[in-house]
Amino acid sequence: MRKKFQGETEYLTIGVVAEMTQVHPQTLRYYERVGLITPKRGRGNVRFYTQSDVERIRRIKVLTQDMGVNLAGVEIILRLSDQLERLRREKEELERKGKEEKTDAV
Repeated sequence: MRKKFQGETEYLTIGVVAEMTQVHPQTLRYYERVGLITPKRGRGNVRFYTQSDVERIRRIKVLTQDMGVNLAGVEIILRLSDQLERLRREKEELERKGKEEKTDAV
């Protein structure tokens, strides 16, 4: 099932995500338990996944199945990747603010 909440964000149920990623629903629940993914929860505690969650699950699948990384390694890789992405966004924001300040000074 696909639903839209909070504006235009599309949310997918565990069955749809399992089919899209070829990852068993029980495995998705396990990934959540160990903190690799954090789907939103709806009424009745139903899990709803975003497209970003789907991409993360696909990445986990590549790391574990194609590259042989264990889940502890996957957790480290994903955490570092998330930190790198946050730093990249912060850098872009600082650069944007710096350009605005230069423009305002002129």
